[in-house]
Amino acid sequence: MIIFGVDPGTATTGYGVIKSQKSEVRSQIELVDYGCIVTSKDVEMPLRLYSIQKELKGLLRKHNPDCVIVEQLFFGINSRTAMTVGQARGVVLSAAGHYRLPVFEYQGLHVKSVLTGSGKADKKQIQKSVMKYLGKRKLKKPAKGYLDDAADALAVAICHVIKNTGSKSIKG
Repeated sequence: MIIFGVDPGTATTGYGVIKSQKSEVRSQIELVDYGCIVTSKDVEMPLRLYSIQKELKGLLRKHNPDCVIVEQLFFGINSRTAMTVGQARGVVLSAAGHYRLPVFEYQGLHVKSVLTGSGKADKKQIQKSVMKYLGKRKLKKPAKGYLDDAADALAVAICHVIKNTGSKSIKG
């Protein structure tokens, strides 16, 4: 099963593609691809959203995933940020809908808890856990954007695998 994880944002949308294979003993997760879609704050919002959608569609076409996993929106103190992230999420959902892909959503706190055992895990702990599940000692910084965004996308995809195997017995 190919799983496409997304950490939506208008400045940076992180994505992570993993392949999950279930054996008799455990599930195995293989890293396929990860990176970021970056838009400039100097470009009007409709064009930024269009750019995200266009790149996402290309990545979905390239990787042909079985499903798309998206981090749910958390409404914190800054409602303006929540609105723009909500717009980016809408673009992600639209791109997935274009290919008729099932979409699954998980809250950030839930993803952190599933991967690290703590809903209060920081970015470094998430990255460390992602590397553990993927069997990697290091993840390179994407050509564009930040490793944090790509790692968050991989984390939400890995969370989906864990939730659907019913076990943390996963080997990268």
